[in-house]
Amino acid sequence: MEWMKTIEIGLHQLVGLSQFILEAISVYCVLFGVYQTFQLAIRLSRSRRNTEFPFMQLRTTFGSWLALALEFQLGADILATTIAPTIEELGQLALIAVIRTFLNYFLNKELEHQLELQEKHREVHQ
Repeated sequence: MEWMKTIEIGLHQLVGLSQFILEAISVYCVLFGVYQTFQLAIRLSRSRRNTEFPFMQLRTTFGSWLALALEFQLGADILATTIAPTIEELGQLALIAVIRTFLNYFLNKELEHQLELQEKHREVHQ
């Protein structure tokens, strides 16, 4: 039975490392999203002197990165449920996963709506 304990310890380490990697990727997505959105804002402010600033384009750009980051966070949460030893910890993880899923769902809905509006705007101005 000692080999089972060894496998269990290895699984905990693998899941912990995988969680860390997924969470690090999530942080990278948010930071890179901020960077890209900032660059876009600078480009747009230089090219649009007398027109209304397109905040929705910035929101769409940053929102896409946030949605991707939430996907990685959700993956980390799913991994955490494989080794959560108590019902309380499982409940907390489930609640976090549900909240992140809802956030991601509504963020994606808003992004889809914004992209549709941008397409309609392009069609009208062509």
